[in-house]
Amino acid sequence: MSTFAAAVGRGKNGWTASEMDLSGLADIDEVVDAMQDVEPDADVTLLFVESDDQYLAILRLDEGEDLRVFGSDSAFADESRLGAMLLGEIEAPALEIDELAVADDEETDKPAADPDADPVGDADVLNDLGITAHRLLGLCGQEGMLPADVTAEICQRIGCGDEMEELREA
Repeated sequence: MSTFAAAVGRGKNGWTASEMDLSGLADIDEVVDAMQDVEPDADVTLLFVESDDQYLAILRLDEGEDLRVFGSDSAFADESRLGAMLLGEIEAPALEIDELAVADDEETDKPAADPDADPVGDADVLNDLGITAHRLLGLCGQEGMLPADVTAEICQRIGCGDEMEELREA
């Protein structure tokens, strides 16, 4: 599986971004430790994990603790060791993606959400940053949207789009 993982942390001086290698990490606690290293004084740290142009996992730490996790599709946990490590302990499904109304008025001409996706975890993970659960689920389920596209749009909206773009270009 091809994977891209990047963390962004918001500290006193704005956002800091760092690409992360998750291949050597044994469990979710080691992932949390690696996230804390991105910006030790961050009030919010987000980790975006994209796999095979198909799956997206978003992990969030507030004040270096209180891990919250969202996965675009539960199949990620079944199909890879990394997916199982990131999403394996999630029991609650996110809102049903096929029940979503159009997420944003400005996007009424885009295709409906993918009914095969099975999002899991905390869909409100980005709510206080301006990305509602419906918006996040709509982005993840939208036909033709790759995980990289979802990450880019989220980062643009929360104010760290330039930092994430620089990582991809490096």
